[in-house]
Amino acid sequence: MYMYWTLLVLLGLIVVGLPAYADDDRPTIALEGPTDGGLGGMRMELEGISVTPHMRAEGLTYAPPTEGPLGARIQFFVRNASDTDVTLNEVLFNREYPLWPMLEGDWAWHDTPNGWPNRARNMPADALSVWTINVVRPTWDDDGRIGVAVKDWSTDAFSVMRTEAQPPEQWISSVTFTAQEGVKPDRMIVHVTNTSDAPMQMTGVRLWLPESRATYRHLFAQPFMDTIETWPSTGVIPPGQQGILIATTDEPLPLTYTAVELRHETNGEEGALWGHVRIKRDIFDIAGGWINSTARDGRSVLLHEPFLKAMKRLYVNSAHIGMVEGYNDDIGSGGLYDQYPIKQFSRLAPIDNYDSEEMLPHIHAVEFLGEPQLPFSDQGRLPQQVFEAFLPYAPTRLPTTITLSDERSFRHYAGLSDYPHYDAYRVIAPAADVWRRYDRWPDGKRIGWGAPLEGIGELSRVLRDMSRPRPCAIWSQGPWSGWYEIDGRTRLSPTAEELRSQAYHALATRIISLYWFNLSLRSITQYRDTLEEMTRIGREIYMLEDYYMDGDAYRFTSTTNNDGAPDWELSSILAPQGLLMFALDLDYAPDHEAKVFRFNPPRPARFTFELPPHLPNPGDVFRVDADGVYDVDWTVEDNTVVIEDEATLAAIYVAATDEDQRTTIAEKRNELIAQEEAIGFDPANNDADFEKLLALLPE
Repeated sequence: MYMYWTLLVLLGLIVVGLPAYADDDRPTIALEGPTDGGLGGMRMELEGISVTPHMRAEGLTYAPPTEGPLGARIQFFVRNASDTDVTLNEVLFNREYPLWPMLEGDWAWHDTPNGWPNRARNMPADALSVWTINVVRPTWDDDGRIGVAVKDWSTDAFSVMRTEAQPPEQWISSVTFTAQEGVKPDRMIVHVTNTSDAPMQMTGVRLWLPESRATYRHLFAQPFMDTIETWPSTGVIPPGQQGILIATTDEPLPLTYTAVELRHETNGEEGALWGHVRIKRDIFDIAGGWINSTARDGRSVLLHEPFLKAMKRLYVNSAHIGMVEGYNDDIGSGGLYDQYPIKQFSRLAPIDNYDSEEMLPHIHAVEFLGEPQLPFSDQGRLPQQVFEAFLPYAPTRLPTTITLSDERSFRHYAGLSDYPHYDAYRVIAPAADVWRRYDRWPDGKRIGWGAPLEGIGELSRVLRDMSRPRPCAIWSQGPWSGWYEIDGRTRLSPTAEELRSQAYHALATRIISLYWFNLSLRSITQYRDTLEEMTRIGREIYMLEDYYMDGDAYRFTSTTNNDGAPDWELSSILAPQGLLMFALDLDYAPDHEAKVFRFNPPRPARFTFELPPHLPNPGDVFRVDADGVYDVDWTVEDNTVVIEDEATLAAIYVAATDEDQRTTIAEKRNELIAQEEAIGFDPANNDADFEKLLALLPE
């Protein structure tokens, strides 16, 4: 893969004959090109560019404080507009080979033709390819002007494209694929953000697809989709607002990489927004970590029905497991797996054993790199090394995911996986930030055993916005018996309230999978008091699954009380069905004796949520929790819905497009309750069932 680096060094980096372009030749417009030269008539066109700025969590405290520039992940959507194939022998960015910005620390990682195998460098006529650079330093300090030069040695021809890489005013914020049945999607949900000062008219969308998965780098234009719906129904997104486009297909989409081209008109000018994603069936999975522990008889707990029933009761349908003999090695035989299916979430190797029609429904994602941000362990990998490790999976139908643990370098790993997630907790756990530096507690005391729970929300927003338009997941803090005492706290697990608060600070940002760390047999039996809360959260997730899957983050704000202390965080998720709204309680405090966080009883509150353009007058507004659907007092005032209620911890509301949504959600809850009862096992509330789990523990 890196032989070309050595070749360049041996050649002394000869620049004679390379395309020359002076700085003052570069225009100040957003997109221009190409400039052709040499022989052979090669013509490369820059169809579009996507700039995803890096972000930093300003609310977290580090020692020393995080500083330095913020760059961006930049993707160039380049089409071979020549009449014949082009060999991409050299691609230069501002006259430099990718080697130099990598060595100088200007780029974190790249996926450009310079590092591709020879067969991938042969680009067919009319093919589009996506070239990615993750730039550590801001590209817009010097007007953000980038010249991309392409040379084909066989014809001595070159083509130069010039563009500006500036923070965008309009972008595709998320792309999600769903399926009515099976694993091949037939529905695409695209969310678009317009922060410009002009209305934006969505006019169409199409995909660019490869001829085969093996040639995933070369994409060809498909017809514009003709079965689409938009929200607002006019397709016009007002300034400072978001819109939704949903396209359905007659035939299932292939499971491969695609470029999404969304056409629009703004200020009378036509343009396009671009995104690059893997097509996969997106579904809300709830996973457990480390569940393949050993039972008293020396076998895996996954071979024991009481443990499997406990996982099903917690709505766990995925886990950090591989192939377990006697459990998931004989799918379809009527055994334990068929009764209690749990998808795999691991290396998934040998790849051919998993990349098959039979296995795809039983897979969550590829995960095998541990926590690559940890430089002090054997898991540590640089971003470019992560990119290389995932390359074998690129031609497959297996989505990749990466575990990130230190927000200070989230941005360096942005865009590397199909389905990123982070691993960070706020009580009694190792952390990158310094907990004793937080001074938000009412009595002014500093604590070392916990950090502000709302930090989970900020971590989620940073990861989401740097990963767009790809969806995200998180590891959420569940029971675990394996932590160590910190600052006198002896409870090595979150309380049920701490667990719920952390989970909802993530859910409110719009994630589409949640992983509990962890659900080992010893952990769930040691902290039985967390089981009911995890069950309730799972039930609530699936009551509202359509909002998570079809939706995207809409608004976020925080409020203070009359004393200026933190009061509530208000978040919302925009979906065609309506607005899913969260009020998350910030009026909690550390109990210095028990060393846990305490929340107050429900208190009167007034919540104001901005309404989206397609929902100026909701058909219904109501509160939702695991126990049911409830009336609330609500009014519409100045493009907002105002809710008056009594609440604490985490309150969930829906502003629905029509009155049917209340019935739909209530019926879904009844179905979930029936499924729970059919399991016939409730270790959280039934002592006899809990004893069956205890009997599995090794002595």
